[in-house]
Amino acid sequence: QVQLVESGGGLVQPGGSLRLSCAASGSISGIIGMGWYRQAPGKEREWVAAMTSGGATNYADSVKDRFTISGDTAKKMVYLQMNSLKPGDTAVYICQMLSRTRPFSQDTVNYWGTGTLVTVSS
Repeated sequence: QVQLVESGGGLVQPGGSLRLSCAASGSISGIIGMGWYRQAPGKEREWVAAMTSGGATNYADSVKDRFTISGDTAKKMVYLQMNSLKPGDTAVYICQMLSRTRPFSQDTVNYWGTGTLVTVSS
């Protein structure tokens, strides 16, 4: 069974930085994409950043130039470096990995972590 576990969340002052990590365990046939989402209290989950297995990255406008996604599909790890944090970044951050269901298959499956809380407050 595949499990994704995030770490690195916590309380940080506005303008500060945090680095989130996400580690996957279990058998994954082939990761083709990884990403981060977040869910603030009382709000819907929103996409934050994504990267392909080839290294291409993309970001939500709200975090562009402040957040950096990186990862290693072979090690089943994904990271999110967050700089210049704002109170509006307060949320539970959830990692995601998209994988083939089996080698060379066109069918895919999404795996999700349970989240790590980031609180930006003075």
